Amino acid sequence: MRRKVTVVGAGNVGATCAQEIARRDYADVVLVDIKEGLPQGKALDIDQAAAVLGYEANVRGSNSYEESAGSEVVVITAGLPRQPGMSRDDLVTTNEKIVTSVTEQVVGTSPDAVLIVVSNPLDAMCHVAKSVSGWPKERVFGMAGILDTARFSTLIAWETGMSVKDVTAMVLGGHGDQMVPVVSATTVGGIPLRKLVAEERIQAMVERTAKGGGELVNLLGTSAWYAPGAAAAQMVDAVVRDEKRVLPCTAYLQGEYGLDGLYMGVPVKLGASGIEQIVELELDEAEQAALESSAAAVRDVVSVLKT
Repeated sequence: MRRKVTVVGAGNVGATCAQEIARRDYADVVLVDIKEGLPQGKALDIDQAAAVLGYEANVRGSNSYEESAGSEVVVITAGLPRQPGMSRDDLVTTNEKIVTSVTEQVVGTSPDAVLIVVSNPLDAMCHVAKSVSGWPKERVFGMAGILDTARFSTLIAWETGMSVKDVTAMVLGGHGDQMVPVVSATTVGGIPLRKLVAEERIQAMVERTAKGGGELVNLLGTSAWYAPGAAAAQMVDAVVRDEKRVLPCTAYLQGEYGLDGLYMGVPVKLGASGIEQIVELELDEAEQAALESSAAAVRDVVSVLKT
């Protein structure tokens, strides 16, 4: 029997994630959404692409969770994007209800799964999923740092004229304007970034990275989906294939980095059981201060939750 991964939410991010997982060809994918016809149609389209791209994975769309039963990993992308005139508190309250409902269904049908949260506000929705599921912190975490790091890495590659494959970067903190690119740990081909790029240009890249989501919304009129979908799929890879990858993810901290009782983006080792280790980097004073500021912003959003 083939392994099974479920993606909840058949919007742009969810469908992209489902396609990326299918293309890896190590698991069948169930795409779940409450809108009738949407997950079925997107799943059928992805299935038909297999004949062109050459993968054997089956993708099935459903409006219920029955077909998702027994999934090894469940990715939650369901939720509403922030609409014009909608306050942050309104967004938190609306998506809290959605993520609560989804998590309850997942717990009932895939009680042994690893849960990857993508819904926004990401850090707060991780708290919701953990609270509702009652699962250990190792099995409930979020996708943000991989996406933020990818944006930072792309800008570095453009700035230096070097391959993005040779960029090693790490972005910590909350998924928002307060994220913390760790410049002190950033290299290109092993060369420290500060030896290649002037400080003012580095700070410009840091600022653009932090506002990367907003930049895309201004261009597209909606949130990004290709990079977020691919980032979530990379996390699924690490879990299902037990890769032991060190990746920046939104994890529940209990003293690490001087923070307690909070979901924040940090480097972790991902394997079959979920988060197997939280990696603590040595931050300089400015980076530690920025991380604490980011934590304060995350706590402010989490305070709105009713869960």
